[in-house]
Amino acid sequence: MYNEYDNLSFEEQLHLTESLIRQRHNQQMFLRRNAQLLQQELSFEAELLEDNPELAQTIHSFNMQEIQAQQQGLFGVVQGDSPPKGQSVWSKFFPGLGRN
Repeated sequence: MYNEYDNLSFEEQLHLTESLIRQRHNQQMFLRRNAQLLQQELSFEAELLEDNPELAQTIHSFNMQEIQAQQQGLFGVVQGDSPPKGQSVWSKFFPGLGRN
């Protein structure tokens, strides 16, 4: 059975294998760190929302409006209308979050 490593010397195969192991290790470390940062962010967000029930209610309200707008848009598409070009509810308050 032929594979791409057949023409390589043992030393070359070993070097390639070591490089792949290092690459996978670095990817795993990146993913692990990213997961830790996301967990920290979620913890901070939960704490912020717990300490500010008005903010939690406002975010919930915005999310519900966004869901309703998306559902209305999907219903229109099913009815044969062209997809809506409207802005996200959130983009009205945070312009950088607009749809592309």
